[in-house]
Amino acid sequence: MAQSQSQSIASKLWAMANELRGNMDASEYKNYILGFMFYRYLSEHQEHYLIDQGLVTPNGDETTAQAYARTAASGLDDYLEDISSSLGYAINPSDMWSVLVTKVEDADIAPGDFQDVFDHFNENSERNPSAVNDFRGVFGDISLGDSRLGNSTTARAKSLAAVVSLVNGVQFTDDTGKDILGDVYEYLIGQFAATAGKKGGEFYTPHEVSTILAKIVTLDVVSGSSQQFSVSDPTMGSGSLLLTVRQELPDGGRKGALKFFGQDLNTSTYNLARMNLMMRGVDYINMELRNADTLDSDWPDGQDEFGIDRPRVVDFVVMNPPYSAKWTNDEKKMKDPRWSDYGRLAPTSKADYAFLLHGLYHLNQTGTMGIVLPHGVLFRGASEGVIRETLIRKNYLDAVIGLPANLFYGTSIPTVILILKKNKTSKDILFIDASSDFVKGKNQNTLSAENIDKIVSAYRERKDVEKYAHVAGLDEIEANDFNLNIPRYVDTFEEEPDIDIAQVYADLAATDAEIARLQAEFDAMVAELVETGE
Repeated sequence: MAQSQSQSIASKLWAMANELRGNMDASEYKNYILGFMFYRYLSEHQEHYLIDQGLVTPNGDETTAQAYARTAASGLDDYLEDISSSLGYAINPSDMWSVLVTKVEDADIAPGDFQDVFDHFNENSERNPSAVNDFRGVFGDISLGDSRLGNSTTARAKSLAAVVSLVNGVQFTDDTGKDILGDVYEYLIGQFAATAGKKGGEFYTPHEVSTILAKIVTLDVVSGSSQQFSVSDPTMGSGSLLLTVRQELPDGGRKGALKFFGQDLNTSTYNLARMNLMMRGVDYINMELRNADTLDSDWPDGQDEFGIDRPRVVDFVVMNPPYSAKWTNDEKKMKDPRWSDYGRLAPTSKADYAFLLHGLYHLNQTGTMGIVLPHGVLFRGASEGVIRETLIRKNYLDAVIGLPANLFYGTSIPTVILILKKNKTSKDILFIDASSDFVKGKNQNTLSAENIDKIVSAYRERKDVEKYAHVAGLDEIEANDFNLNIPRYVDTFEEEPDIDIAQVYADLAATDAEIARLQAEFDAMVAELVETGE
């Protein structure tokens, strides 16, 4: 029920947002809708904290914001320090969401009020050193001076006020009172991605594909485990793939059971990921996200138990990097431990294996990695062929899963999921050809729950399935010169049925006879019309 309600609310928000955005591109307008949704979340979260901790007690008809302003009047700085030390951020009494809404409703919002709100938030984000990277500049993509919001400061303030009213007008709880704001947020991200064309693929992985990756990498986790796990997505986009891993952990991923690491080059996308994770209940102490180039800036880093600087390794790595992206493969990078053991660097025009090896480098010895890449990584030669052979000989490649075409935003090409492990005992590779199992869509194909379950079950059972899956030993792969093109291992050829030539001639004769009969009837009708003079 909660999911359908989330979708219904998101659809209404989406429709209203489209009416408000005018000529602004949807991929940019998302920064306003999602940004203000996040601000509302933070403000209301702080209200609950103030009440629950007994820091604020409203008198009579006082709102929480009014009680907060009254109580903190003589010592606001102490209140902000306390809030920030617990929540990682702090919002001034005058900037609380309910205060902002009241100003909008009373048409008492000044052009500079919005700027003050975000300036104060950024100032307060410096109060907690351990949280500053999680909150500083998170609203930087809300461009208050964009002329497409209006030609004057007053017009722009009016447009922003309309966004506040829109976001405030929705009840983000289901029939049971459960908060579904995070779910609505996730659906809206998907909607914005679907309408953003190629740009959508830069920040969102379709949920069905995320689910496959998440189900497979968490497959070995035992229900009821008290262990704290860690997951990394070095090309995290909006962070939806990281969140899906938590969702697929047994028991739904108890609070604090998962440490999140993520990195993205695009600043807007990085901000979106920070908001998305926190809106889905991830505490800032359980996430470390960075805005940087993954290939040029190796991360996450850390220290081992002896205090020696070593790369941080995680239990799960999930990635959907930009396909065949360009990168600088300077020979000096052959000294980088991420790539030095594989003989060659990925080519300048195709960074696919550079991303893969980066993720693998940060995978621990018992973990599982899943990455989505174009099919070319399976068979291209030269340096990629050398890297591929080395991966196979090291026995790190566990499975190759072919997906249908046209699943992703911004590209219609078919893709492949590669599953990697460092603790394999058997020297075989599982091939799955799932390219024909999908739900046809008008603009984009999707995967049904049955399609997903079929893939995950085939991976779990790891046995040959006619025209769908094959377990190939090292000898077979060597015989194919380490070419992993799926049709070499999974034969999906369907023989054409035998043609009965005699029956074909008989059918043609019957058709000719029927044509002759109809022609005779037509000629007779024409002759009759001529005779009667009609």
